[in-house]
Formats: sequence, C-alpha cells, structure tokens
Amino acid sequence: MEVKLKAGERIDELQRNGYQIIQNENGFCFGMDAVLLSGFARVKKGEQALDLGTGTGIIPILLEAKTEGRHFTGLEIQETSADMAQRSVCLNDLQEKVRIVQGDIKSATELFGKGSMDVVTSNPPYMTGQHGLVNPDMPKAIARHEILCTLEDVIGQASALLKENGRFYMVHRPFRLAEIMVMMSRYRLEPKRMKLVYPFVDKEPNMVLIEGLKGGRPRITVEKPLIVYEKPGVYTSEIYDIYGY
Repeated sequence: MEVKLKAGERIDELQRNGYQIIQNENGFCFGMDAVLLSGFARVKKGEQALDLGTGTGIIPILLEAKTEGRHFTGLEIQETSADMAQRSVCLNDLQEKVRIVQGDIKSATELFGKGSMDVVTSNPPYMTGQHGLVNPDMPKAIARHEILCTLEDVIGQASALLKENGRFYMVHRPFRLAEIMVMMSRYRLEPKRMKLVYPFVDKEPNMVLIEGLKGGRPRITVEKPLIVYEKPGVYTSEIYDIYGY
C-alpha cells in the first residue's frame, strides 16, 4: 500500500521479506538493539505477541517476518511514533497480522487484559534520571531515559499480560543486570536464557538479551556471547545472519 511521508521522514529497507519502515531522520530511529531482540525472541506458531514501547514498530514487524506467530501488537505512547508505526504496517500490507495501539505501558493490562499474551517483548529506556545527560529533544529523551515508564513498570505489566508459562524478552544494559534479575523474579518472570552482546571480542559487553518464563522454575542458560564486529566497520557472520544480509 502506498503511504504518504511527512516532513523529515524516509523509508528504510529491513532486509526481510521486502519489508520497509518509515523513520524520521530528526527523531529517534531504531538501533541494533531492537534488531537483536527480534532475533533472540521466540514466537511460536499460533501465538500472540505484544511489544511494549514499540517506537516506530520495528520489533513487531520484524517478528512477523521471522516467526510463525499468529498476531503481533505494538504499544507506543508517543503519537508521532505510533503514527509512523501504523503507516509502516500499511506500507507492508500487514494490517491483518500487526496492530499498533497508542497508549501508556502503565495501562497495558487495562488495554489488553490480564493473561492475554503468549509473548511480551520490550526494548525499554535504559537510563534512569541518574544515568547520563537527558537529551533536550523530548522524543529522544523518552526513548532513552525512564521518563514515562520505569523498569518495574515494564516488567510488572509484562507479567500481568502474560499467560502462565508465557515468555518475556527484553534487551537492556548489563550495568542494570542485577536489578533486572531481582525485578523479574519479584514478578514471577523467572530468567531462563541470557545472552551478552559485545561490540568487539576484547571489549566489555554493552547489551544483554534476556528471556523470562512466567511461573518458571529457577534455572538459567547463559548462551554463548554475541560479538558484533570482527573489526571496525565489519560485522561478524552472526550479525549478518540476524540482519538478513
């Protein structure tokens, strides 16, 4: 379907199923973390998935391309981002498989109902008010800092939304890993899989991918690390596979 672009917008290729996404070059564009989360999350045949804080809809669109899930929903509070996400859904003719809802993560259970989802994903803001400088551009600040929602909001809502034995997938920063583990256990999302992402093999990890099982028993598998670059400007083969190049 043909869609109209607004001032500052562009269409980017996603390298999956011929899909494209609308982004605003002056706004907050999706990053590698969202793509890696879409490669880490598992949505089985017939399942329903919800992405909390979907931005421009990158995760539900990629999950629709990569998995056999039945339906995918993206929840986004910012009107401009939600509008771009909805137009990207139309651009790819995915209206029957992907739905975008404008709303607050803190009200997600009211919007969709308790125990309504098989899978919940999130690429939430990483920083609290004490972490780094807050971007003066509010859309970017909201995406990066816990201004409109906290880690507990995301995890608490994910737990309430999931069916028993439903799965939660999140990408975050390793420096908050202890807090993440404690919070997930508090809300009965038992950590089951974890993968650390390293920019280079000799550098510290800068991302963590984590899966939680609602009502699961304690036992976590730490998967082999994911290395992003072989050398400056050259991705590893695993990154190329995830991107679909």
